[in-house]
Amino acid sequence: MVSRRFSVAPMMDWTDRHCRFFLRLLSKHALLYTEMVTTGALLNGDHERFLRHNEAEHPLALQLGGSVPLDLAMCARMAQDHGYDEVNLNVGCPSDRVQNNMIGACLMGHPQLVADCVKAMRDAVSIPVTVKHRIGINGRDSYEQLCDFVGTVRDAGCTSFTVHARIAILEGLSPKENRDIPPLRYDVAARLKVDFPELEIILNGGIKTLEACREHLQTFDGVMLGREAYHNPYVMAEVDQQLFGSTAPVISRAEALAQLRPYIAAHIEAGGSMHHITRHVLGLGTGFPGARKFRQLLSVDIHKAKEPLVLLDQAAELLEGR
Repeated sequence: MVSRRFSVAPMMDWTDRHCRFFLRLLSKHALLYTEMVTTGALLNGDHERFLRHNEAEHPLALQLGGSVPLDLAMCARMAQDHGYDEVNLNVGCPSDRVQNNMIGACLMGHPQLVADCVKAMRDAVSIPVTVKHRIGINGRDSYEQLCDFVGTVRDAGCTSFTVHARIAILEGLSPKENRDIPPLRYDVAARLKVDFPELEIILNGGIKTLEACREHLQTFDGVMLGREAYHNPYVMAEVDQQLFGSTAPVISRAEALAQLRPYIAAHIEAGGSMHHITRHVLGLGTGFPGARKFRQLLSVDIHKAKEPLVLLDQAAELLEGR
């Protein structure tokens, strides 16, 4: 059974398979999500490329973007066949591009359609089908409308909802602004948990520390970190100990990079670029003397390096004892 007590959010251009492999070194128990993948990309494109992952990444969920029940059912089946532990429907992304394709936050205005999508996916697979959504969209942001959405989707069999505790403003704000400008309303998400006690409610939005995670876990069934887990990934190093009761020693920054090295070497051997992986590691270089040099080696000097693994080892030396 998948635990959603702590998860890392799906983030476009960030939570690719290399990022997830790295984050898994820091926490064995965190649930990891892919970037959002549209049904069109899977059905009409190179689905093997989009679904590819390393076995070490589990527990692992695929986030889908789409609004055609049959297409979503086919893609959910692909996810199950490729070994994913969960399928999640994106009802939170506010970008114009996805709105025009009826994907993301605009679906909050169509609860019955989301319910139909969920039912089609649940009928197609045995793995969990979950939904990630906002607390509303402009023009449909009352608590009653939020309850209508959650209740309708629940009636289609969804039992786990990840709530980004902001509304999405679908006109006039960029996706980046939609992550910052609408105020966080944890109280609205908490009210959902009171009114739907039988549902699993996961809180997302603005969480930055494990202390805050522990506090929110007194109210919610789980917490999801987004940008903080990417920009400051070492925040995940104590997740297993603090949130899951693990007695394993906390991995150091140096150990994490050492464990990542063979994966990087194999990627280079296969014709890949070290930068594909190390761009996700830059956040390890925060908060200690030499951190800036670490980031420079892996973000600037890397593009001139004739022997990238030598440069990686130089960067690793800066993490010694950290």
